Amino acid sequence: MIASLRGTVFAKTKTGAVLDVGGVGYEVSLTSSDLARLPEPGQGPEVVLLIEESFGMYGGGQTLYGFLTPVEKAMFATFRDHVPSTGAKKALEYLERASKSLPDFRRAVLDKDSKMLCAVFGFTKKTADKLIAALKDTMEVISVPGQARMARADESLAGGALAQALGALSALGYRPSEARAALEAVASEAGAKSLPVEQIVRLALKKL
Repeated sequence: MIASLRGTVFAKTKTGAVLDVGGVGYEVSLTSSDLARLPEPGQGPEVVLLIEESFGMYGGGQTLYGFLTPVEKAMFATFRDHVPSTGAKKALEYLERASKSLPDFRRAVLDKDSKMLCAVFGFTKKTADKLIAALKDTMEVISVPGQARMARADESLAGGALAQALGALSALGYRPSEARAALEAVASEAGAKSLPVEQIVRLALKKL
């Protein structure tokens, strides 16, 4: 069983990276956020990836899933093992969304806040409800470093100025989930809700 790999980045792909470990290349699937944090091929020091292995149900090959932190690996395993009808590939997709802010994701599940899971993390209502039902007890015992920093979905975009700013960002071509996430971050800053729409939009654009 492979628990971790230490090596240099040989190549990057759309879904992960090839890690050169003593002359052997291991193809590892990663979230896009972790992939962006890796050095460019041939340009950086050695990196350590924590590994989860997956094997095809009907004789398929082995797939390696890599993570830069223990909490990401734990969250991946939680999605895979506790959410119904979720294999390794789908678990990585869920982690991709949750990685926008793992403390806020954890709080949203514990608070049964499906609105935040949809608006900020981009889950559908059906998936958000499934995640809450499957993970509400498991999240109690998972330690996620850092503090939740986003306002709750039923609080954050209630103001007229924030709602108008959301419309303005959508008109500029930003996806609703991206725009909401930026506005959530702006709304969490002291006094932000009292700002004019134009200034809120400018602050949100800096976070996009």
